[in-house]
Amino acid sequence: MPGPLAGIRVLDLTTVLVGPYCTQLLAEMGAEVTKVEAPEGDMVRLIGPGRSPGMGGMFLTINRGKRSIALDLKRPEARGVLLRLAEAADVLVTNIRPAAMARLGLDYPALRAVNPRLVYAAVLGYGQGGPYAPRPAYDDLMQGASGIAHLQARTGDGTPRYAPLAMADRITGLAAVGVINAALVHRERAGEGQLVEVPMFETMLNFVLGDHLGGKTFDPPLDAGGYGRLLSPDRRPYRTRDGHVCTMIYNDRQWRAFCAAVGWPDLVSTDPRFASHATRTRHIDEVLAMLAEEFRKRSTAEWMDLLTTADLPVMPVHTLDSIFEDPHLLATGFFGREEHPSEGPITRMAVPFTFSASPTGDRAPAPRLGEHSATILCEAGYSEPEIAALLESGAIRANAG
Repeated sequence: MPGPLAGIRVLDLTTVLVGPYCTQLLAEMGAEVTKVEAPEGDMVRLIGPGRSPGMGGMFLTINRGKRSIALDLKRPEARGVLLRLAEAADVLVTNIRPAAMARLGLDYPALRAVNPRLVYAAVLGYGQGGPYAPRPAYDDLMQGASGIAHLQARTGDGTPRYAPLAMADRITGLAAVGVINAALVHRERAGEGQLVEVPMFETMLNFVLGDHLGGKTFDPPLDAGGYGRLLSPDRRPYRTRDGHVCTMIYNDRQWRAFCAAVGWPDLVSTDPRFASHATRTRHIDEVLAMLAEEFRKRSTAEWMDLLTTADLPVMPVHTLDSIFEDPHLLATGFFGREEHPSEGPITRMAVPFTFSASPTGDRAPAPRLGEHSATILCEAGYSEPEIAALLESGAIRANAG
């Protein structure tokens, strides 16, 4: 497969979203990803509408480019299969809790024994040095624990709320991609694999407090923390005469250009609250309230034209329908049609990053449960009678139809 990670073999022992999102990104960079599923399959197969059982829409979008082998890892024969696959792997990614991996005999020491060059990436709920280490974790918990739900309350009616997307899963998955690639670089230099751990709680806290640590950066604290611009009640899409529009009048040049475009030229020079980025930041609630009032005076189309002409940042407020008609995405071919072997026509999204020297190319569609079990075993050196015996024992499941 093309891409900068071509030739890298990844064993994907992950479920739900945080791990599968990580391994999909690795696949989209060219890695050969083998998704190891339990006989009942990844539970995300059941989420959302689908044309056939176990092939829900979310699964199709985060498991492209992977092959599937179904193993019952509680059986010693299946554990033997995994260890043989690990001998030839470069990376193993798991979001199974460490205690469970140890009970299965698949913790890092066991895998290192068969392949010292293996990068063993554990995507965890919590860092393993504290009392939360053995606990289960999900996106909602991480949004609450990292302060996101509290920050939502500060910008709304005081009620803590989750953001309506699995952002903790995806952010941690992105972080894991970077950590894994860094470990691969180390292996190329030093010739050794290693255990890397990517905890959701600490990753998300680092992400959130990068914006909101504020005055608590200092000892003693200079304020109660929180980035005022992000917490301002008027930081939202601006209501226009007939809809909404998104813009951000941020730096001094943009502020001057906006004032000139709407007839506010004296504000820059006569009102010290708005004279610079620093003073506008200190008076951000007043700034955003003024802007909100001004935006009601024109239609969305008028604002799009005016701000684009003034070289100011502006975007529409897309819906899940209108995004498919976005002219930029139409021009770049971001959305495309894919013929899935079992699910028929589906919508696919393009790989969002590019490499000039190692382009990524197309990826195979998301696999059916156990679709590649027999092929993967054959490639690992198992004979047809051995494969038949594994199927008969229930250690593996195959689905070629």
